[in-house]
Amino acid sequence: MMELLSPAGGFDSLIAAVQTGADAVYMGFGAFNARRSAKNFTDEEFASAVSYCHLRGVRVFLTLNTLLTDRELVQAADALKKACAMGVDAILVQDWGLLTLAREIVPDVPLHASTQMSLFTLGGANEAAALGMERVVLARELNRDEVREICAGCPAEIEIFVHGALCMCYSGQCEMSAVVGERSGNRGACAQPCRLPYGVDGPCRGGHPLSLKDANLSAYLGEMAEMGVACLKLEGRMKRPEYVAVITGIYRRLLDEKRRPTAEESRRLEQAFSRSGFTDGYWLGKKGPQMFGTRPENAPEPKELFTEAREQYENGRENRKIPVSLAIRVQAGKPVSLAVACQSNNGLMNVWAQGPVPETARSRALTAEELRERLSKTGGTVFTVEQFRAELDDGLMLPASVINGLRRDALEGLKQRLEQDWFLRRMSPWQKEELRQGRDPHVRRVLEAAALPEAPEPPKTMRFTCSVLKAEQVTAALLAEKPAIVYVPIEELERLDAVLDWGETELCAVLPRIFRTADEPVLRQLMARHPEATAVAVGNLGHLPIVRGLGRTLRGDFGLNIFNSRALLFWREQGLSSATASFELRWQQVRDLNKHLPCEAIVYGRLPLMVMENCVTRCNVGCTHGAGSVLTDRTGAQFPVTCGYGCRCEIQNSRTLFLADKPEMHRCGLTYGRLRFTTETPEQCAAVLRRYKDGGDWTPDDMTRGLFYRGVE
Repeated sequence: MMELLSPAGGFDSLIAAVQTGADAVYMGFGAFNARRSAKNFTDEEFASAVSYCHLRGVRVFLTLNTLLTDRELVQAADALKKACAMGVDAILVQDWGLLTLAREIVPDVPLHASTQMSLFTLGGANEAAALGMERVVLARELNRDEVREICAGCPAEIEIFVHGALCMCYSGQCEMSAVVGERSGNRGACAQPCRLPYGVDGPCRGGHPLSLKDANLSAYLGEMAEMGVACLKLEGRMKRPEYVAVITGIYRRLLDEKRRPTAEESRRLEQAFSRSGFTDGYWLGKKGPQMFGTRPENAPEPKELFTEAREQYENGRENRKIPVSLAIRVQAGKPVSLAVACQSNNGLMNVWAQGPVPETARSRALTAEELRERLSKTGGTVFTVEQFRAELDDGLMLPASVINGLRRDALEGLKQRLEQDWFLRRMSPWQKEELRQGRDPHVRRVLEAAALPEAPEPPKTMRFTCSVLKAEQVTAALLAEKPAIVYVPIEELERLDAVLDWGETELCAVLPRIFRTADEPVLRQLMARHPEATAVAVGNLGHLPIVRGLGRTLRGDFGLNIFNSRALLFWREQGLSSATASFELRWQQVRDLNKHLPCEAIVYGRLPLMVMENCVTRCNVGCTHGAGSVLTDRTGAQFPVTCGYGCRCEIQNSRTLFLADKPEMHRCGLTYGRLRFTTETPEQCAAVLRRYKDGGDWTPDDMTRGLFYRGVE
């Protein structure tokens, strides 16, 4: 049976999810998760939540799936240790540094690769599995055939989103909120600029070309089970508990009854929340304008539906009762004893409680029916009495307080035993060995992180590199300025001028940020045809199986979202020769990175904001055959849309990052400063490189300092 995973943005939502049928919940703890504005949980609340869930057979996944600075990793390590001690069942991660830290200090806790890792190929999923990931959460943009292929070939469990919000940009690759609004989606503070109005190749007139409908894949659960999907994820940690209850309850019934939703259930799903209805476009591979929709700002609350939903979990209602058997023995001259038993995964579980010696009745003697009535009052607990047996001598008396105390003690003991049983079922190999050796296996290992090795001294002088969008931007004039590296999209290599003199400039092929498993052999062939590209830019975990064995220098691209020193060390271990720091970092944060790898940063150009599967140009003005389009927001700012590999478009920032006049750029310990050329003419490309190398007074018409000084939330 596939696991049903529900969101828990607060304790009320957690209760709603559990009581309506979730097999597992995902929740935040502290500041480091992809929904920072959700209520999340304090230490005490989180411990109570874990206990509440485990007693009812529900797993708890901790979301620590954001990018973290070096200083924040210290706090994240504390959260990891606390969560481990509290019994969390798995941890979702995005950050490469946090991944290595978690494997080191809490080795017994399973790790899940968040969708923020941008995994959409079999090769990428297998790389994640090789890194120790027990589960991989795939990108939402995959179709059914692609998911089937990954399920069949990956040793890790596969989790997919089946219901809830869709982002226009691939998860983990969106920078629009950070660059435009200083709120990083990669750090859990997305301002949702994709839900705002824009114009496409015209002024903004209220259209919403970046707002996708929510996904609803409830009709396809059967085929997901057939292809081997392990977990169905419901989005919604920012949603109300009533929403969680409605959605979880419907998906629970569909799974249990192995059927498609009825018309009434579909209506209820839409009533709970939708944006002009739902879409299954990505799953079916049918992209287009029909996938887009919005939600009115003042959409009315479905009061009747939500009132009905609350009745399923409010006021201590318990829908996940554990049936127990009670046996009480009340005999003259002997302490009273109560046995309580239930079935667990390890067989029959028994707990005993003992009370005082019963007294001789002065007036009315105790009856078996009275015992049954009092001992069956398990309200407020997860237990319900299904069987009862009493051995009662005649003429005896027990105070009601004694009977009630016996019941409480026995049920509390059973609760503790069940929680231990839950733990034992999920022991790591190390814990099982501890058990075999006669030692206590109930304490997971919490280890100290090893100190980072000393990093080499960064260079005193920074060299400049150039990346281009089109081959024609690489000219003799540009190469005459002797850039250290020129990055060229792999599909543009064949269009480079064959007579160019590259001198000592390295030609680096750029693999597409977004691709599919079917593209892997094509990309290998392209690399094989172009030995002149002696280096290749790696921007995704799924690139590694493509480039291994090619004998090329590997350079980390910005798509890796490198945010801390441990991430640099991780990618050095994967074979990279250099790496590009995230452009969400302030210059001081870049400076303070331990440069375990030669480090590069983007210091010029239009910053990439979104890379999309559903082409905003094609859906609104028709295909322009690579020429792209322009998005215009409510202020009149214009964002160029460029076309890349696989006809996937990318939104560029409206203003150009310019740092040539800033001395701080040279104080970051960078080996390379990258000039990123997108809409520039070939002549402008050469002029910009000269400006950065030799000075002068050239500046772009509309410039920004990016996040170099202001950073992000």
